[in-house]
This record gives sequence, C-alpha cells and structure tokens, in this order.
Amino acid sequence: MAQATQEFGDWPLKRLMTEVCGSGHKSADDLTRAQATEAFERILADEPDPTTLGAFWLANRWKRNTPEELGAYVDVMCERVEYAEPDADPVDCGANYDGKGRSAILGVAAGVVAAAAGTPVVVHSGDRVPTQKQDAYKHVLDELGVHTELTPGDSADMVDETGFGFYYQPAFNPAIDDLFDRRDQMGVRTFVNTIETLANPSGASVHLGSFYHLAFAKKVVDTFVESEFHDLDRVLMFQGMEGYDDVRPGYTKVAEWDAAGGEEAEGGDAGSEGASFDDFEIETAEYGMDLEEADLAVDDVAVESAEITEDVLTGERDGPFADAVAVNAALRIYARRDADSIEDGLEAAREVIDDGSAHDVLEALRDF
Repeated sequence: MAQATQEFGDWPLKRLMTEVCGSGHKSADDLTRAQATEAFERILADEPDPTTLGAFWLANRWKRNTPEELGAYVDVMCERVEYAEPDADPVDCGANYDGKGRSAILGVAAGVVAAAAGTPVVVHSGDRVPTQKQDAYKHVLDELGVHTELTPGDSADMVDETGFGFYYQPAFNPAIDDLFDRRDQMGVRTFVNTIETLANPSGASVHLGSFYHLAFAKKVVDTFVESEFHDLDRVLMFQGMEGYDDVRPGYTKVAEWDAAGGEEAEGGDAGSEGASFDDFEIETAEYGMDLEEADLAVDDVAVESAEITEDVLTGERDGPFADAVAVNAALRIYARRDADSIEDGLEAAREVIDDGSAHDVLEALRDF
C-alpha cells in the first residue's frame, strides 16, 4: 500500500473516508478536484480493497456528488476512452445504461427518424450494466439485425454512412467495463452510473439526456462545465421514462443549456460566463402524443421495442407508439438546432416516416 500511495499521491480511499467524505450524509465534506481525480485513478487501477471501495462508493452516494467531483471523475474516465469522431457532428444520446424493464425503448426508432431528417444521432450503451441489468440500446439493435459489437472507428463510419451510430461501451470505454464485477457486488447505483452516460464517445457538441428532478439536469450541465475534457455547445434534457431518453407522456419539463446563449434564466446556474440555462414545461399531447405511460408498456422490452421500431418505420403501426417515436425524434432534431422549434422538428419527423426515408436508414444500418 505504501508504494501505491507514493505512486498516486497522499489520498488513498481509506484516508478519504476517515478524513473527508465518510462521516455521514450531513457532516461529510466534499472532495477537491485533486482528491476526486486521485480517488478515481486508484479505482480504475484496481488499487483499493473491495471493502474500502464499496464504502467509498456508498459515502459518495449518501453525501451526493458535487459537479466538481463528477467533473473530475468524468475527466479521469475520458482519458481512457477511445474516441472516434465521425465527420458529422451528431447528437450524443447517453441514456441510462441500466436499461428499461417496463416500457418500450423508443430511442432507436427516434434516432433513425431524426437521422433520416438530417440530424445525425449517436447512441451508446453497455450490455446489461449493473445495477438493473435491463435492456438497453444494444439489445434493441441486436433484435433488429444491426451489428453492435463494433470498434469505435467502425461506429464513427456507421454515423457517416447512415446518419445513426451505435458505440459499444466495452469497445470504447474498457476501463469502466472492467469495473463490472465490483459494481455488480454493490447492488446499488454509484457515481459510475452517472458518468458513464457522459462519455460522449463520438465527440459530439450536443448532448441529449433525461432526468427525474430538474436539479439533476442542472448538475449534469455543471458537470460538463467542470469537465476539462468536454467542450459542449448545447445540452437538452427532459423528464424521461424509467430514466431513459424517451420523454415522459403528459406534463413534463425540458431543460435547455447553450454555451453561448445570452442571459441566464432566473434562478438557473448556467455554469459558465455567457451561457444560458432555461427550463420550460410542455404537454406532449400538444405535439400529438396524447397518451399515458401505460400505453407504452411492453412485456419483452428488447423484442417488442424492435418490433415497434420496424412497424413504425414501415408505416404499419400508428397510434401511441408512432406518436411517441415522432415526438422523441422531434426533440433530437430540435436539440441540434436543425429545427427552430419542437413543432418544426415534429413536422420533419412525420415527413420522413411517411415517405419511407426513415426505414431506408434502418435498412442501411442492417447492411453496414
């Protein structure tokens, strides 16, 4: 241990626990950027004792991480990510890697529709990541016959050839993938579940994500700002179903951040000078998504999501799922500013579904 301490610095996880963050959620102190950086470097080097690591992860969960801590964790991770940037500048969709278990995954269909409308989209996920280990993007694409276990370079080529790209976590982020067993033993989410969604393997300038409480959207924005690696232009987040990037039906909030957006919204911390953070309310029924969450429920998430994707893109299915795909595609188009409003994005989405362009993108993905 002495040698490891000398190699990494003065802050092994046990010392951080006893002197900084391990005294409980009310009295714990936050880590400095330097302490957080060293802590995660030790974790990725497999240096901490498993008991100490579990305690550290729980302490971070109890006290709640600051954007400065998360930004440091993100940067340590990003140093180990294999980036492959396509020529296109896509929308980065880093959905909850835990996956979904009750409702259809609409992001594949929505991303394909957006791509057909001229908005390149990247999605990324692992393979049933802890803790929920439910179905994610990969499993829907597998059911559709699309190759998913690609190198990052192949994923970038997929974006440029089809407008839609999938990046596979074990290929582009092996350091995080190597933590699988220890995360699995925890049984609860850790900060790794948050930062892995922010890897942005295509180097996109726009991130699309989801939140349960608006405060989390602000924290994600401030994490990107605190990150010394990422340099985003825009973030769009909304209240998603099961933590995924499928917008929740009914009344919901949308958070919008621009790096050079002018005045900040009242009460919002945009995180950097000249940036803007705003949030607004929408009723999805106003965009043709007049349904309840129960209308999007499925029993076999991967299989049925693939069937729904195929049917919507071929025009063989209308109703709730088709409406939800169109609205989610519109949000992706709007996120990249390829439409001036969600309404304009919706019009573009419906047009490429109706004329068959969206299904052509799916066929191109299968042929890739």
